[in-house]
Amino acid sequence: MKTLVIAEKPSVARDIARVLGCSKKENGALEGNKYIVTWALGHLVTLKDPEDYDKKYKEWNMAVLPMMPEKLQIKVIPQTGKQYHAVTTQLARKDVNEIVIATDAGREGELVARWILDKAHNQKPCKRLWISSVTDKAIREGFANLKDAKEYDNLYRAAVSRAEADWLVGINATRALTCKYNAQLSCGRVQTPTLAMICARFKENRNFVSTPYWQLHIALKKDDVHRQFFHPEDFRDKNGAEAAYRRITSDSVVTINKVERKTVFQQAPLLYDLTALQKDCNIHHDLSADKTLSIAQSLYEKKLVSYPRTGSRYIPEDVMAHVPALLEKVITMPWFREYGRTFDLSGLNTRSVDATKVTDHHALIVTGVVPEGLSEAEAVVYEMIAGRM
Repeated sequence: MKTLVIAEKPSVARDIARVLGCSKKENGALEGNKYIVTWALGHLVTLKDPEDYDKKYKEWNMAVLPMMPEKLQIKVIPQTGKQYHAVTTQLARKDVNEIVIATDAGREGELVARWILDKAHNQKPCKRLWISSVTDKAIREGFANLKDAKEYDNLYRAAVSRAEADWLVGINATRALTCKYNAQLSCGRVQTPTLAMICARFKENRNFVSTPYWQLHIALKKDDVHRQFFHPEDFRDKNGAEAAYRRITSDSVVTINKVERKTVFQQAPLLYDLTALQKDCNIHHDLSADKTLSIAQSLYEKKLVSYPRTGSRYIPEDVMAHVPALLEKVITMPWFREYGRTFDLSGLNTRSVDATKVTDHHALIVTGVVPEGLSEAEAVVYEMIAGRM
């Protein structure tokens, strides 16, 4: 008997197949002695369109709104139907007695696999592969610690809730706005409040009125030592600033009444998510957001960093357990060799360790694979990720 592994995309399927020894090519799958690895192409199954429930919904008409099916149903996406049938062909094999869900470790990845299995009316037992990177080591450890898929039922329910909310809010509101104003207007659960924030910020910027102010500071020199002192407040009135300036400059003697010195401690920054990485790469290296994402994706495909499209700046405890070993490799790299000589692995900061704040994917970290042959831009982004870690 064999186990069928369902990955989210072909590239990940090939990595898993190589580790599991699956080299025989089948229709939409790779087979070995014990495992068969197949893949989705992102979503192969989606929620039905309005007209699938009733032909009257095909015409955009305010009179039929809101569209509220008693139960939202799923269907195979026509454009990727060929791969869906390839997956279900493997599912139906009599020598397959177990399924391993190996889609991305997150809410949307769970939905990709579960909708395929639901649509195919699968009754075979399922396990869950839960890994955040596709290095050979991570894959081997993941298969050695497979979970019961039932442990992730609530994650699946959350994904379904999100998808159904998008359907009910987005499709109804989009049709309502378009019909009411006779214009192509789009509305969505996420895009509309996001657009509202952008518009509010734009209006705030457009309506901003600058107010002139004056600052007062004095430069002192003694024994080739220069010091600058600033008045603690800005002057809104030019006459007041000039009066203060005259009082100071009327006497050539300046008395320093008090000097304070203090040490300020700053918390270590959180690990990078994609947005924070894009921001810093733009500030320090003039890389656009798209360019940074493209480079990070390239590093991910070379198995040098974890999944880049993440909105989380935290890692769970089980990932933290591997961090000391990863850092031992990082500090031997040319970028960090000098710093590594004094680096103390016994007192690592755990500010970014919080499983409750990890979303679909954890924060960006390196995998421990030694980078070779990187382009200049790839080296820059890799150094940013490893350096922040």
